[in-house]
Amino acid sequence: MQNVDLNLLTSLDMLLAERNVTRAARRLGLSPSAMSRTLSRLRIATGDRLLVQAGRTLVPTPYAEQLTEHVHELARNARAVLQPVSSALDIATLERTFTIRANDGFVDLVGPSLIAAIARTAPHVRIRFIPKLDKDAQPLREGMIDLEIGVIGTKAPELKTRLLFQDRFVGICRTGHPLLRRPGATAKRYASYPHVAVSRKRQFSGPVDDALDRLGLRRTVVMVVPAYANAMRIVRHSDLIGLVPGSCLGMGSPADAAISAGLQHFELPVRTPPIKVSAIWHPRLHADPAHRWLRDTILTVCTDAS
Repeated sequence: MQNVDLNLLTSLDMLLAERNVTRAARRLGLSPSAMSRTLSRLRIATGDRLLVQAGRTLVPTPYAEQLTEHVHELARNARAVLQPVSSALDIATLERTFTIRANDGFVDLVGPSLIAAIARTAPHVRIRFIPKLDKDAQPLREGMIDLEIGVIGTKAPELKTRLLFQDRFVGICRTGHPLLRRPGATAKRYASYPHVAVSRKRQFSGPVDDALDRLGLRRTVVMVVPAYANAMRIVRHSDLIGLVPGSCLGMGSPADAAISAGLQHFELPVRTPPIKVSAIWHPRLHADPAHRWLRDTILTVCTDAS
């Protein structure tokens, strides 16, 4: 394709439509001599005369007659491909399925509000949530998922991110747990009880352990589970102490009675880093109007929920 000039396609389309060098030149903003030179190049490229003199007019050769409709369609498609992408988007008629990788806590937190927002503005859009088993960037790169929600943990430099909200860890225990009796959840008393930890990587330690270690304390983790919902159910029916993001308990809004009944939460006696929950996507979708609408919708829902 090194010797192919796509500008010739537009010129050929105009020459076949006008069958006049001067008029074709005028429509393309060229001089008649420039258009004549272009016709010569087209004849060399195709090996055909294309347009020949018949009195004072030009008439197409049989080969040019065959090309006319095909060339016009090619030229039109080329112009459509090579012009700026339109940002106009009719959300009400958009039909698209978005695949979002997120953990259970996020789905529980924003799922109902998100589907309600989508139903109001984009009733033909569907959302497919898939579990977040790791932070591998390859599914984003390959288009297997459209968006990821969570704490940024990938080193892929090209990915785009947007902070949705900040969360914090809180302690949980069953209602009436002795930890909450006076003097309450001091660091020493907190570390003295058995704990259940949440980790997709099956790890027994986390940020709270680093903070306890600086005080010379160590907690005993007797169980590791993959999801916060698992920890909440276990804590509700045992003396184990748990650690969950505040959003899991509906912090700042009425807690879901079905989940939080029988649980009490308390402020941790040590400081842990904030949980920064972000939307993460690949640059190839950054300017896509539909994807931008999805990101804005999720941000709005998260802002209302936090």
